[in-house]
Amino acid sequence: MNFDKNFALEPFKKSTFGTSKFIIVSTANSIIENKTDVLQKTVFSILFSISFAHLLNDLIQAIIPSVYPILKQNYGLTFTQIGLITFAFQFSASILQPFIGYYTDKHPKPFSQVYGMLFSLLGIVCLAFADSFNWIILSVMLIGTGSAIFHPESARISNLASGGKRGLAQSIFQVGGNLGTALGPLLVALIVVPNSQKYILWFVIAAVIGLGIISKIAFWYRDHLILRNNKKGEFINFHSLSKSKVKFAIAVLLTLIFSKFFYSASLSTYYIFYVMDRFHLSIQQAQYHMFIYLFAYALGTILGGPLGDKFGRKYIIWFSVFGATPFALLLPYANLFYTDVLMIIIGVIISSAFPAIIVYAQELLPKKLGMVSGLFYGFAFGMGALGSALLGILADYTSIQFVYKICSFLPIIGAICYFLPNLKKK
Repeated sequence: MNFDKNFALEPFKKSTFGTSKFIIVSTANSIIENKTDVLQKTVFSILFSISFAHLLNDLIQAIIPSVYPILKQNYGLTFTQIGLITFAFQFSASILQPFIGYYTDKHPKPFSQVYGMLFSLLGIVCLAFADSFNWIILSVMLIGTGSAIFHPESARISNLASGGKRGLAQSIFQVGGNLGTALGPLLVALIVVPNSQKYILWFVIAAVIGLGIISKIAFWYRDHLILRNNKKGEFINFHSLSKSKVKFAIAVLLTLIFSKFFYSASLSTYYIFYVMDRFHLSIQQAQYHMFIYLFAYALGTILGGPLGDKFGRKYIIWFSVFGATPFALLLPYANLFYTDVLMIIIGVIISSAFPAIIVYAQELLPKKLGMVSGLFYGFAFGMGALGSALLGILADYTSIQFVYKICSFLPIIGAICYFLPNLKKK
């Protein structure tokens, strides 16, 4: 009897092939589900890492205004020159950001932040040894360039790691920067003021730590982009606004940025000089009062994003920008104790707006995350730069106390946020 082996094995082959096919399909579905879970999960380890990197980046930035009294004393600088230093730093930080964001929207660069931190590190070294106004300008522009490279891609990373909780993610990211800004004057008061300008070199340690953290984040960012098949892959919430209404809303937000950061320039750049002049404090004492304000500013940032997620970003923006008005108007007439109290209130209220403004803008233009983040960070730095320069000139012609009386009216402009549309999400 002839036995056909092929015939005998045919059912087994079919069964095996069918089983294999089933296993392959099941595995593929499992991979797709796991991939979706990964992409939609809030990655807190990355959010806190990028927040800490932001802390170190802004700590380096905060050195600049914190050493103004030392530079003014050492080189006989005027308030106009102080304003020009801030202008050079913030202009270099602002002008590049929209272009970097626009480019990385099309061509994401996971390791670009490493180069940004290297610019900042070089700026620290130059600032420590700067012995003239021109060298100081060059130093702060290097730090500003590093900041310009850092922010757009960092904002995108916080969005990608948000799991859809973008207000929370933006607050976590922002609070790192605010804490860094708050720690800057405190560390300068402890390390640099009692010694000399060259002790700024100690902040190289912060840059080196930042390089290590940013490098690890870059690998996660690169792998995340591969998971998304090189697509942007943000959590897009659609709205029903026309292009003209979107442009109008962007214009309103930029006006709010002008009001907020022009006023903030008077606080961040000249507050040390204000309390020294009005209350006859030493440089070191003034640095501690500056820390109180900056810590309050960081606290407000923590609150702004999650509250925007819960109650709506428009209402948080309205409360934050316009709500600081009565306290700002009282500030120039308060004694030292109530100046600290008012600065805490102003810091908490006015800082809660920025995470909400950034996320609101991202929701208006969800496919251009890098560009819109760069635009708003850049415009914020630009308004701070312009404000610092103009207020420095005004302080030289009048007095630092007169500057604070004039600036106290700026938050009133925040009433324009009444015209922001409510985003209707699908």
